[in-house]
Amino acid sequence: MALKPADLHILLALSKAPLHGYGLMKEVEAESSGEVRLELGSLYRLLARLMDEGLIRPSSAADRRRTYALTPRGRAALEDETRRLADLVKLMRSRHLLKEAGR
Repeated sequence: MALKPADLHILLALSKAPLHGYGLMKEVEAESSGEVRLELGSLYRLLARLMDEGLIRPSSAADRRRTYALTPRGRAALEDETRRLADLVKLMRSRHLLKEAGR
């Protein structure tokens, strides 16, 4: 099943290292060049759902802020989505809808 764009960006950001909510907001915004902006209210609902689905978990934090980390299931979901998107890009290129990088 395809991940929702916000879910994908959250899992992608957490693939580098555990992050707290504000750090996630900033990382997702930076990595998406501002295309995906997570609002504080919706972010914590998304994080709660991703935890309920077993894709992320709370991580120990050195300070008071709660941090989040990928679970093995979350990493597998991210890898599955990566393969799905790579296959989609390959199909788009075969139909000349997407040019190769540098061309």
